[in-house]
Amino acid sequence: MEGQLKWWQLSLLGVGCTIGTGYFLGSGLAMMMAGPSAIFVFILAALGTYIVYDALAKMTIEDPQQGSFRSYAKKAYGRWAGFSSGWVYWLSEMMIMGSQMTALAIFSRFWFPNIPLWVFAAGYAVLGILVVLMGTKGFDRIENLLAVVKIAAILMFIIIAILALIGVLKGAGATHYPHSIQTLFPKGPLGLWSSFIYAFYAFGGIEIMGIMAMQLKNKDDAPKAGKLMLFMLGIIYVISICLAVIIGAWQTFNTKESPFVIALKEYHLTFFPHVFNGALIVAGFSTMVASLFSVTTMLVTLAKDGDAPHFFSKKAKKEGRVPLRGLGLTLCGMIVSVVLALLMPGKIYEYITTAAGLMLLYNWLFILLSSFKLSDLGRWGKSKNSLGILLILLAVSGTLFHAGSRPGFYGSIVFILIIGIVVFFMHFLWKKRKVTSP
Repeated sequence: MEGQLKWWQLSLLGVGCTIGTGYFLGSGLAMMMAGPSAIFVFILAALGTYIVYDALAKMTIEDPQQGSFRSYAKKAYGRWAGFSSGWVYWLSEMMIMGSQMTALAIFSRFWFPNIPLWVFAAGYAVLGILVVLMGTKGFDRIENLLAVVKIAAILMFIIIAILALIGVLKGAGATHYPHSIQTLFPKGPLGLWSSFIYAFYAFGGIEIMGIMAMQLKNKDDAPKAGKLMLFMLGIIYVISICLAVIIGAWQTFNTKESPFVIALKEYHLTFFPHVFNGALIVAGFSTMVASLFSVTTMLVTLAKDGDAPHFFSKKAKKEGRVPLRGLGLTLCGMIVSVVLALLMPGKIYEYITTAAGLMLLYNWLFILLSSFKLSDLGRWGKSKNSLGILLILLAVSGTLFHAGSRPGFYGSIVFILIIGIVVFFMHFLWKKRKVTSP
C-alpha cells in the first residue's frame, strides 16, 4: 500500500530488482577477464553501490521527490543536469534491456544451438511488447514470485556446488583452489581492472530502490534498507562466485553459457542445466519487461517536464496500460538491439553489456555529485562520496584495457556527446522561454 512499505520489504524488493542476467551471465565476463580474483571487484562494487544508494537515500529523506535522482540533479545544477540525467538513465535502461534480450537469446540457444541469436532476440522483444500491452494488471502479481525464482536459482547452485565440493556428488570435476598469486591473479592487475565494470553491472537496480523509497512508511529507514539489501547480495554473489571458480575451471567460461552451468558440467547432473537455464530465462524475461515499463514511463515524465517532445507526454487511455507513443520509441530501440545481434552475433553481449554498465555508472556519478551540493555532508560523508566517485571512475577507465570492452566504452561516449550537443542547443531554447515567460 502507498506509504506503507516497511524497510525490510524494500530490501527484498531491491534484491529482486537487482539480480538479473547481468549477474547470471555478466559475471562470467568478469571471471574470464580476471580469473578467481574477480571476487575482489565484486566486493569493491558492492561498496561503491552502497555509497551511491546511501547518498540517494539521504537526499530522499531530506527532500522526497517523485523524480528521485533526476529531480535532485536538476535542483543541484540546473535544468541541463535534470535533462541529462533523465536521458542518460533512459539510454542506460535501453542498453540494459538490449543486454537482457541478448542474454535470453544466449540462454535459449542452450537448447537450440543452431537457431541464430537474433531470431531469439526478436522473439523475446515481441513477447515482451505483448506482455506490456496487456498492462500491469496480472503481471505485477507474479513479479515477486519471479524474484524468488532468481534467488532460488542461485541458492540451488550454491547447495549443489557445496555437495560437489565435499565429495557427495561424484564426477570428473576437480577443484581449482588458487594456491599462489599467479593463480589468483592470472591476468594481472589490468585483467582485474578491466573486469570491474561487469561487477558494477551486476549491482544495477539501486535507482529503482531510490524511487521506491518514497513509499516507505518511515523514510528515515531508507539507508538501513540499502545496507541489508547490499549485505544479502554481497554474500550471495561472493559465495556463488567463489564456488564457481573452485569447482569449475575459469578458463572454460564463455559468453555463450552461464558460468554456473559450466562449473557443474563435469558432474553430469542431467537435470541441473535444464532447470537452471529455465529459471534464468523466466527471471531474465521478468527483468526485461520491468525495464520496458521503466523506460516508457521515464519517457512520459521527461515529456511532461518539457525535456522530451510533448508528443510523448500523452498518457494511456486506460489506467494500468502503457502509453503507446512512448512504447513506440522504446520498440525502435529494441529493433536496434535485434539488428546488432544479427550483425555481430559473436560479441554483441559483451558490447551492449559494457555500454549499459557505463551509462548506468554515468548516472550514478550524477547522484554522488548532486549529493555534494544538496546534502549536509561532514568530513566523513565527503570522503565516502569521493571514494564512490573514485571506484566508478576506476570501473569506467578499466574498459579501455580490454579489446572486447573498448567498443562499448566508445559507444557510451558517443551517446554522452549526443546528449551534450542536444543540451547545448536546448540551453538557448530554455533561455528564450525564460525571457518571454511572465
